[in-house]
Amino acid sequence: MSVIEEKLKLLPKDPGVYVMLGKEGQVIYVGKAKNLKNRVRQYFQGGAKPDKVLAMVKNIADFYYIIVPSEIDALSLENNLIKKYKPRYNILLKDDKTYPYLKINLKEDFPTFRITRRIKRDGAKYFGPYMGGISVNSLLDTLNLLYSVRPCDKALTEGKVLKPCLNYHLKKCLAPCAGGVTREEYLERIKAGVEFLSGDIAPAEKILKERMLAAAENQDFELALKYKESLAGLDKLKLKRVTAINRPLDADIIAFAANGIYSAANLLIVRGGRMLGSKNFSFESAALSASDAISEFILRYYKEGADIPAEIISAAPLTDAEVLEEYFKTVLGRSVAVHTAKQGVRRQLADMAEVNAGEHLSVAVDKIKHKDDMTVAACRSLQEKLGLKNYPHRMECYDISNISGVDKVGSMVVFTEGEADRDEYRRFKIKTFEGADDFRSLQEVLRRRFARMATDPDKFPKPDLMVIDGGKGQLSAVGEIFREENIEGIDLISLAKREEEIFLPGKSDPVVLSKSDYCLKMLQRIRDEAHRFAITYHRTLRGKRSLASVLDGVKGLGKLKKHALMERFRDLGGIINATKEELMQVEGIGEVQADRIMEKLNSEGLRHQ
Repeated sequence: MSVIEEKLKLLPKDPGVYVMLGKEGQVIYVGKAKNLKNRVRQYFQGGAKPDKVLAMVKNIADFYYIIVPSEIDALSLENNLIKKYKPRYNILLKDDKTYPYLKINLKEDFPTFRITRRIKRDGAKYFGPYMGGISVNSLLDTLNLLYSVRPCDKALTEGKVLKPCLNYHLKKCLAPCAGGVTREEYLERIKAGVEFLSGDIAPAEKILKERMLAAAENQDFELALKYKESLAGLDKLKLKRVTAINRPLDADIIAFAANGIYSAANLLIVRGGRMLGSKNFSFESAALSASDAISEFILRYYKEGADIPAEIISAAPLTDAEVLEEYFKTVLGRSVAVHTAKQGVRRQLADMAEVNAGEHLSVAVDKIKHKDDMTVAACRSLQEKLGLKNYPHRMECYDISNISGVDKVGSMVVFTEGEADRDEYRRFKIKTFEGADDFRSLQEVLRRRFARMATDPDKFPKPDLMVIDGGKGQLSAVGEIFREENIEGIDLISLAKREEEIFLPGKSDPVVLSKSDYCLKMLQRIRDEAHRFAITYHRTLRGKRSLASVLDGVKGLGKLKKHALMERFRDLGGIINATKEELMQVEGIGEVQADRIMEKLNSEGLRHQ
């Protein structure tokens, strides 16, 4: 009798999380269960199952489980384990396009609207996402045009008076920084802006029409045209209204489609009774049913920081809707109604989402197959062709960048299952020696990497494969560190750029793969990404050093003000091209300081006088 059969007999009936392991001991699937005994046994019993589930079951060499007090605890633990291990058979939302939102923090004394693509649980209010032809920049322009709210990010407090910037003189801002408006008056403008973004468009439309006609009468045709363009943008918002809804509805509607191997989800986004648009996702999932898949999708999607609506509507029956609601309340601090679409407009929206999910699945299948060839299948093939000990689930690649030994940096990029895992990227500033020496630089980076692996394995987990950008010399230098640190269980290779030869420790002849081989293409991707990441960091350090050297000697310009300039203009080029008025918008930079900066740039020959 196999180990799995023995373990199935011993499963408890408690709620918990189960972890499926592959032949190499890697985590391939994480699931939650109200009853561990019933749930886990389902995978190994007879009966119809999706092909993807059957494929996963064939790859299960072992499993373990963790008993928890409640289903809510199971949801939280499942999320944490999926985030940590990124199992190939779970739903992983890594390639979804992010759409912009407008954000405002009403706790500020003089709040302002900002564009963002990431939602945080920071107490701010978010509007969006904006898609389907609605320009978030145009919407922000309309807000400023209507209500003259400040467009800058200066930290303002009531009673502290600053000098007004150019926007005030152009009548684009009421200058709360200079006391041009009281906090109470300013907050009334913000309140109107919030109501506008919440769906109350009529007052804004009336204001714009009146101003457009007034501008036309005054023969200010350029301004009148601007008001007309803003009105056209409002028309787009009005067209998004779902006419069958007789009250404001804030909901996400989710549908799922599968063909046994691949699957897709569609998310329709309705805010204030308006259809803002939809998102499509395609992935491989080992869920046993559409209900399970949608539940898992909900957990992954909103855990990543997406805007949480008042309602989440599933096109398929949900068996754990109450548990999901409790999870949102206790873990995410939001009251959300999670339910199945049954009739009326919600069912109509769910039917629409199902059509979109099915359509996306049919279109995406070829794309998914190609992606699988480029990633997971390439990982399996690479292990076989190079004779690696490990399946390269986690690959790390290292590169060094410097110019004549100055600002030496090292990069570490990570691919998980053949795809870039940017949250895991790390960078290193070379500290232990002067001058240019790529071999010593690599050795320093690897020593620090292995030290972190020993002291902080959660942030620096053990990789399956390390790829070094270079040839025999680089591989030999890193091999010395492997021996010095007694590193075992990690495969090591290097990729030489000129002939794209792959070198392995202990072998004199390189492995040469066909230029069309997906294994080589994957190695090229990770090598090029490591090079890009190293170059980016090197340029950042060089830019900061250049900024410091050019602006040294400007009276009154210390470290904090230089940092503020870098934050505002990104690099020295941005400062060189800035106008005096733009320089004065930076925190701490007044007219006298701006003149000094411009004089310094002129004296260095960096500005056209």
